[in-house]
Amino acid sequence: RVQLVESGGGSVQAGGSLKLSCARSGSPSYSFIHCGMAWYRRPPGKERELVSRINVDGTTKYADSVKGRFTISRDNAKNTVYLQMNRLKTEDTAVYYCAAELRSLDEGCIDKPDYWGQGTQVTVSS
Repeated sequence: RVQLVESGGGSVQAGGSLKLSCARSGSPSYSFIHCGMAWYRRPPGKERELVSRINVDGTTKYADSVKGRFTISRDNAKNTVYLQMNRLKTEDTAVYYCAAELRSLDEGCIDKPDYWGQGTQVTVSS
């Protein structure tokens, strides 16, 4: 059973920094490909949106709203992905979710997560 556990959320003033961590434990019951891990967020009253993703080959992508401020990284030995968030803005306030894409060999990677963490609250005040 796959579990994703986020940590590092909290409250900070605009312009400040936070670092989120997500540790993955367990594996699917089937033979799988580790396609990548990602961070999503759901701002108050809005839809969930992709913040950043890191693929198994190390390539990354970011939402335009966070480029230059957020950095995603990983520690493969610890099965952990991080999101360093700098120069935070009030509009970054959201519940942040860790996600993983662990696809079966038959399915292959489709750039869409299939496992989710519980989420961690990030609140940025002015």
